[in-house]
Formats: sequence, C-alpha cells, structure tokens
Amino acid sequence: MIVKKIPILQGFPALETVKYLSNTKNELSEYNPIFYDIETTGLSRYTASVYLIGAVHYEKNQWMLYQWMAENEEEEAAVLQEFSVFLENVGYTIQYNGNRFDQPFLEERYRKYKMDSPFVEKPSVDIYQLLKPCQSLLKLTRMKQPDLEKIVGIHNRKYVDGGQCIRLYRNFIKKRQSKIAEEVMGHNEEDLLGLGTIFSLLAYKKLYDGEYHPKQCVILEQELKIVIELSAAAPVNVSCGNSDFYLSVNGYEARMLVHLKEGKLRQYYRNYKDYEFIPGEDTAMPKSITRYMDKSLKIATTPQTCYTWFNCDEDFLNNEKKQMQYLTHTLPFFLDNLNK
Repeated sequence: MIVKKIPILQGFPALETVKYLSNTKNELSEYNPIFYDIETTGLSRYTASVYLIGAVHYEKNQWMLYQWMAENEEEEAAVLQEFSVFLENVGYTIQYNGNRFDQPFLEERYRKYKMDSPFVEKPSVDIYQLLKPCQSLLKLTRMKQPDLEKIVGIHNRKYVDGGQCIRLYRNFIKKRQSKIAEEVMGHNEEDLLGLGTIFSLLAYKKLYDGEYHPKQCVILEQELKIVIELSAAAPVNVSCGNSDFYLSVNGYEARMLVHLKEGKLRQYYRNYKDYEFIPGEDTAMPKSITRYMDKSLKIATTPQTCYTWFNCDEDFLNNEKKQMQYLTHTLPFFLDNLNK
C-alpha cells in the first residue's frame, strides 16, 4: 500500500468557517471534520473496488492531506481498514455527492469484507446537495465539481480526470511505475483541494436559510431596496434577477430591489399546500378559513400563487422583525423561480 501525508499550505478555509458553513448539529457530533474523496475501478459498488482514498483533516493548527492507495486488488481491504481507523475520532465527513456515491460505495465494500461501517452515527455534509438549490443563483447549467471550481477561479487542472485514472491504475498494477501512481494520486489530491476551495460557496446557502439580517430598508421611487448583512462572506460577487426583483451579493453584503405595485408587496409562503388561492381577491388564504367558502371561489395554490399582499409603509420600513419575516419566505421563492 502507498501511504502519503502532506500539509496543505493554502486553499482550504479556516476551521471556524468550516464549522459554521457545515451547519452540523453539535448534539449529534463532536466538532472534528474531515474532507474525503475516493477513486474506484467503476461505478457499481457491488462489482467495482475502491483503490484510493484521500482525506483532509485539521491537525496542530493546519490542514493535512492523507492518501491510501492499494498497489494491487488484494489490498482493497487494507485501504478500507486504514480509513476506518482514521475515522474513529472524526465527528463528521464532508464530500461532494458523497451521500449518493462515496459513502454507499464504501459501506458496500466494508460489507463485502465483513467489516463494520465507520460511518455509523457520523453526520455527512454533502456539498453537492447543499449547493443544489443555488444552481440558478450561480448561473450553472451543470453541477459537477469542476463547474463549481471555475466559479472560484480554478480553471485548469494538471492531472487526468477520474475516468482516465481507472485505465492508469490498471496499467499501474501491471507495470508498477511510480509516475503512474503519482498521476492517479495527483488527480485525487486535486479533487480534495477543489473540495476545500468550493466549500466557501456554502455562504450563498445562507440566503435560503435566513441566516442574515436586514440593515437598511428604503423605498426608491417604485422599488423597495433592502440591504442585507450576511453571516458569512460570499467568495465571489454574483447577481441575478427577473421582472420581479434584482439581487447582488458582494462579500458580507447583499442588496435586493423589489418592484412595488401601488405601494404594496407580495408576501410568499413556503407551505403552499396549507393554502388555497382566491382569484377574485388575488390572494391566498389558509385552508382553515377557505374550508367555509364556496368551491367556485377558490383553487389549489402553487408556489407561485401562495402569497398575500401588504402595504410597504413606514411600519414595515422601520421594523426589522417584519422585514425578516418577509425575507425568509420571499427571498427563497425569488431564488427558486429565477428562470420562471
């Protein structure tokens, strides 16, 4: 087995940033995360094997990168065992699309060798799943890890991709050339370094989660302007909008413009299945009220019609609590419907 351990000198976020953006429950896990990524000989966890596992762990005030690579097919169990021991003191794992691929793949390989899963009671932070709602905000047509890396400035990778690594690894087993092993391990290292770099993109997820507070709210002609202070800095500036609103994000600040209609705003609600829409009044009402109304006056709501109107008056402009209520319901709706 080839074992590698090196310090990571740049590119990874501060430990406190990882702690905050991971959004894990303290009662579920000790705060001690690792980033990890695996290389396999195929996509099927039942017929393919894992030949390389890479992980990044914080130790003695710095991030350290570990890799375990099997030198032949018989060493898969040894690689799994090394990783299992490594995970013993870890609180939770961080990966990209790992909930759908990496962790199920590893768990099946552990079952094959009649080894206990090291993931029991360890929360998993899947960057892909957390960032998927932000796809429109980030203007992405695909959500592969390299697509996200381009956003944060990683445009050219040095090593071959994961598919080519399978061919290289099989060649390595036959020839045992160190240059081939370096190429395969280099790809895995690039994946891990990319994970650390794109992790900061989780700051945008806070816009969906309501983890911010409004610091300015004014009316400019027929538009409401809200300046929002974010709880985590956005790594790159982004902007988006449609006919209803415009949003720009820069560092710790976001600015939103919303078109007013006769001095009024729509307040959207996420739990649209609990409402019915009243076309004649252009408003949604809770089913607890509409149950007594004539059926001809109401229709089922959709996310786009689950709203009520309110006056954007001085009381709203000077009331942070009301602004937060508006933002936490309406901003996610706007972001989810950017292309509609």
